[in-house]
Amino acid sequence: MPRTLPKLFFDPITLKHDNGAGHPERPGRLRAIREHLEARFPDVIFHRADPAERAEIERFHDPSYVDHVLSLKGRQARLDPDTALSPDSVDAALAACGMTIAAIDSAIAGVPSFALVRPPGHHAERARGMGFCLFGNVAIAADRATDHPDIERVLVIDWDVHHGNGTQNAFYNRSDVLFFSTHQSPFYPGTGAVRETGRGEGRGHTINVPLPAGSGDAALSDAFRTILRPIADEYAPDLVILSAGFDAHCLDPLGGMQVTTDGFAILCDIVQRIAADHCDGRLALVLEGGYHLDALAKSVVRCVELMSGMEINGAPADEAPIVPARSALEEARRVHEEVWPL
Repeated sequence: MPRTLPKLFFDPITLKHDNGAGHPERPGRLRAIREHLEARFPDVIFHRADPAERAEIERFHDPSYVDHVLSLKGRQARLDPDTALSPDSVDAALAACGMTIAAIDSAIAGVPSFALVRPPGHHAERARGMGFCLFGNVAIAADRATDHPDIERVLVIDWDVHHGNGTQNAFYNRSDVLFFSTHQSPFYPGTGAVRETGRGEGRGHTINVPLPAGSGDAALSDAFRTILRPIADEYAPDLVILSAGFDAHCLDPLGGMQVTTDGFAILCDIVQRIAADHCDGRLALVLEGGYHLDALAKSVVRCVELMSGMEINGAPADEAPIVPARSALEEARRVHEEVWPL
């Protein structure tokens, strides 16, 4: 039976964003992903999209911050010690945000998608770029999605090893976007405590599951099955967006979560089933972190395989989470069952 690939977005301009020699967030990340996808799917097609417009960027970011970033076009600059700009970085960031918007438009139209973008976006705050991120790609696109007449509730899932502080803050006071995050803790950027659950109308609509280093496949899959899944079933989203960072991988040089490629396949399968059960498969993945080139590329391929209808093969057997992770999961369940039926 022929397989239908998700709509994949990629633009060569994103390869021209250069953080400098030795920086982990480098153009080779997307080159490796593209090479692995072309080897696995010889007929793969990559789509471009219009760059994001200023009005779209300002859905989340302060105009003064947008002014500052746009003024750096064509220049070398640095937003923080980790986040540098080269002459083409602004164009790359606008393209990344535009492809994220297009991927989510595609998902709303019924075609699952994966935006293969850089620079990433989930750390960008309203008036500050940080953590390799210039613009909040997912925050901007998720907010825009709520304008669609068929989209009343958006579920944003972030499994990156680092907490998506920017995305969380974009929706902390809102109930029309539910943000769920698993992340290593303690770790950069120091946010994402289990008691950060939202404010006002958004109370209970931020779901943080901070986990200790070394948690691995068992803890992550437990979090997705016993916390995310029942909350998603109760929330019943009209659209699912996944901030797909792969730096929780056991080979990644920045993280220490010890997730395997098969582990990511299990998580992706859970996410895909949520989208299938609640919103006719409206699902968009957006690349965030992941800095071991081979692990990153193979994990992306596994997710694309699942999105094209292939079954999980070689998935790890169910195991009990390690004791520190088990305690963290139990605490998360206690906190979030104050609002949700867990």
